[in-house]
Amino acid sequence: MIRITIIGSGNVAQHLIKAFSASPLVEIVQAFSRKKEALIPLLDSEKIVTEFSALKKTDLYIISVSDNAIAEVSEKLPFENQLVVHTSGTTSIDVLNSKNRKGVFYPLQTFSKNKAVDFSIIPICLEAENQDDFAILETAAKSISNAVFAISSEQRKALHVAAVFVNNFTNHLYKIGQEICEEHQVPFEVLKPLIQETAEKIKTLAPIDAQTGPAKRHDSVTTNAHLDFITNENQKNIYKILTQSIQHNGKKL
Repeated sequence: MIRITIIGSGNVAQHLIKAFSASPLVEIVQAFSRKKEALIPLLDSEKIVTEFSALKKTDLYIISVSDNAIAEVSEKLPFENQLVVHTSGTTSIDVLNSKNRKGVFYPLQTFSKNKAVDFSIIPICLEAENQDDFAILETAAKSISNAVFAISSEQRKALHVAAVFVNNFTNHLYKIGQEICEEHQVPFEVLKPLIQETAEKIKTLAPIDAQTGPAKRHDSVTTNAHLDFITNENQKNIYKILTQSIQHNGKKL
């Protein structure tokens, strides 16, 4: 059994605590949080520490804090030659302090504190400096997920950029769609089956093959009518850029 310490109390840390707590293959020995009450609903109080000096020896320390705090936290850890990893999508493995063995344990998913997720389908991207440490990370990852991948820091950076496009930007477009609906007293619910079908399509089709709509058809009559209809300049500019990108098949404009 792999003994784990979680360092952090944000969205990712809390979801990892929930997932690992449900696995019989790992044990959460401790969790570090500056505010103990943030983790009390998830762990026994005696397992939550607020001082780095109180950390016990375990097989794996997972730092799950904001990207700009990873280096500082790893430097403050009061031990050496232990396996320490972070959960960031964009931060290099090299940001971790060299007094410990380094790695990355990156679950590629969008996390909200009050929204449950099925960890078994979440891809977990792993990186380590040697095979023995990678084996520890792989065992820990496979205890909660069926989708585990060896991904370098450079590949992870590319994945994170791609994830911003397919998740963060897409969600922002949902927000714009909702605003347009509300402005014209149309229920946003009407669009939800379309959103679902669009997501389902890419399970069997490449995105370029799944693309439909007036931009794909080069239907200038419809696109110009849409642009005349849109009164918000920000929405109009986004519409123009995306239309041009689709018509150029994503090539540089």
